[in-house]
Amino acid sequence: MQSASTAQHQRRYLYGILMAGVGSILFSGKAILIKLAFGYSVNAETLLALRMLMALPMFWAIYWWESRRKPMNPLTWPDRFKLFFLGFLGYFLSSYLDFLGLQYISVGLERIVLYLTPTIVLLISCFFLNKAISRLQWYALVVGYLGVFIVFIQDASSTGVSAWLGMVLVFGSACSYTAYMIGSGEMVRRIGSVRLVVYASTASAVFSLIQSSIYNPSAIFEQVEAIYWLSLLNAGLCTVIPMLLIMVAINRIGSPLVAQAGILGPVSTIFMGYFILSEPITWIQISGMALVIAAMWLLVRNDDSRKKSPNSSERDDFDKTESLN
Repeated sequence: MQSASTAQHQRRYLYGILMAGVGSILFSGKAILIKLAFGYSVNAETLLALRMLMALPMFWAIYWWESRRKPMNPLTWPDRFKLFFLGFLGYFLSSYLDFLGLQYISVGLERIVLYLTPTIVLLISCFFLNKAISRLQWYALVVGYLGVFIVFIQDASSTGVSAWLGMVLVFGSACSYTAYMIGSGEMVRRIGSVRLVVYASTASAVFSLIQSSIYNPSAIFEQVEAIYWLSLLNAGLCTVIPMLLIMVAINRIGSPLVAQAGILGPVSTIFMGYFILSEPITWIQISGMALVIAAMWLLVRNDDSRKKSPNSSERDDFDKTESLN
């Protein structure tokens, strides 16, 4: 009986690791699809609107299924307003800045910059929330940003000044998402992660549609067929499905291991960029990526150790999930 239980536990663990790794890789594929779509001369506003509009029915289907499994408390109007604002920060503004930045930098650099989200959380906690940062965390911060600078050198050598603009836009995307993560901590504990994602995504879809309509009201109806297929893949394969995989993985193996499996994200993006987009892979880029991954691994290990301390409180798992996006 004990051996059967052990085997079941091992399968659960392996399936959790597999889902976390696949989810991270699929999330990273978003940048590849956006780059391919830009090849058809479509603008970022239209791409974002199509992605969110196509993802919205999928999110609400998940919400309907979840609501059948367990009852949900009604939302107050202050909750709705806060969710609308969080959707603007985390799903609209962050995604829009990311889409804009991808016009100027490689998918490898984009994913590595977004992978720095935990360091931005640390810096905001230090300078605005007066929380102490340990010496190990400072070392990890320095190593991580040094790695990004090394990868940036690779991009700047081929794209010039525009690499700076792309870098700033994608870093702004990471900062916007960080603000969303910090603001959503209390909400997810009260209303649940599924409902938070669905309402925030709905708000983002509204903002995206308004923006696209102002820019060009008919643009979402006038694209070539390839754009709609790429947007559907982006919405389903690179947004909704990986989010489900990550959520299930957290329930199976916990957020620290899921965060470590997220290392596959930037690694896979660089190789997908090489095979699909013909973006070069150099030793400079690999060295910078290795530094960033090492820094994030140190932060995850340090956070895991802190959570196991008897004097520390458990952080919400959803924050770790969102940092992988």
